Amino acid sequence: MSKARILIVGTGGIGTVSAYSLERGGAAQVTAVMRSNYEAAVRDGIDIDSVQYGQIKAWRPTAIVNAVPDVSKEKNITPFDYIVVTTKNIPDSPPTVSDLIAPAVTPGVTSIVLSQNGINIEKPLIARFPTTPLISSVVYTGATETAPAKVYHDDDECQKIGAFVNPGVAQDIADESARRYVGVYNPNNELEVVYNADVQTARWRKIAYNGSMNPVASILGMDTPRMRMTVHVIDDLILPIIGEVRAIAEKKGVVLPAEEELAHAVLHQDPNHTAFKPSMCQDYEKGNLMEIENILGEPLREAEALGVATPTLRIVYGIMKGLQLRVKEKKGLWEAKFQPGNPYA
Repeated sequence: MSKARILIVGTGGIGTVSAYSLERGGAAQVTAVMRSNYEAAVRDGIDIDSVQYGQIKAWRPTAIVNAVPDVSKEKNITPFDYIVVTTKNIPDSPPTVSDLIAPAVTPGVTSIVLSQNGINIEKPLIARFPTTPLISSVVYTGATETAPAKVYHDDDECQKIGAFVNPGVAQDIADESARRYVGVYNPNNELEVVYNADVQTARWRKIAYNGSMNPVASILGMDTPRMRMTVHVIDDLILPIIGEVRAIAEKKGVVLPAEEELAHAVLHQDPNHTAFKPSMCQDYEKGNLMEIENILGEPLREAEALGVATPTLRIVYGIMKGLQLRVKEKKGLWEAKFQPGNPYA
């Protein structure tokens, strides 16, 4: 049986561990798109310090490339069965995910796996690739790139995988593509990488953490244990946001755990003995763009459409957009000037 051809776009911590797990299972050939870490990976291979796999030295996937290949123009490229996107999802800064992966998509062959945070991340891809199966991977794995082509993997592989609803693709076909991807990723049933038909609930459940702990930690520059130590940060900010997220999900028909149970799970996700800062906070402190729109903006837009009050989430979103502009200005992506029609000029 031939191996599935998989293109991974975004080989930081999660993408690298995904690439290794896929090839280790024996059912996949991985082409990894590497940019800032390309030269280091080609020269020395990839080192992974893994809680699950041990010390992996100088590993290489089947192929390493420094750009998304154009399957329609480049010779001797067999179409990819799956494109797995593990980049940060930042639709407010180009390129979009759709633009990034478009050259590698082969209609009728390729399925797209979004291993990214947030809700409504599939909508731009439905518009761009209306007949392509779209797969949701909700990732709980912990992995960080500590230096180019060096990854620290500190939390076992864990993913919930299922199909997004795409009006142009029969649901049974999309579901089968998702199941097949789980089989390729976890052929020996060694990993906690499982098929989950109710991926929408899994995504909203993750928003309860990402939409509260991530932005508040970023604004305050605090780790999550210290936030809990203050008590008031939790009472005044975190708990209201969790309640608002739960209310939006409920109006969407998504049933999350009872508010007290959900809050307990969010607040105790990170251990007390580590000064853990969520990824959004880490990105801001490194001067990187943050995943604001799909984690905060989209829930807010859903709330507006559904008539759900979200006062705390709205304030936090406004502050985070301001912090994002600071990063954009430093990167030359935003110019500090009054635009035509600005009422505050």
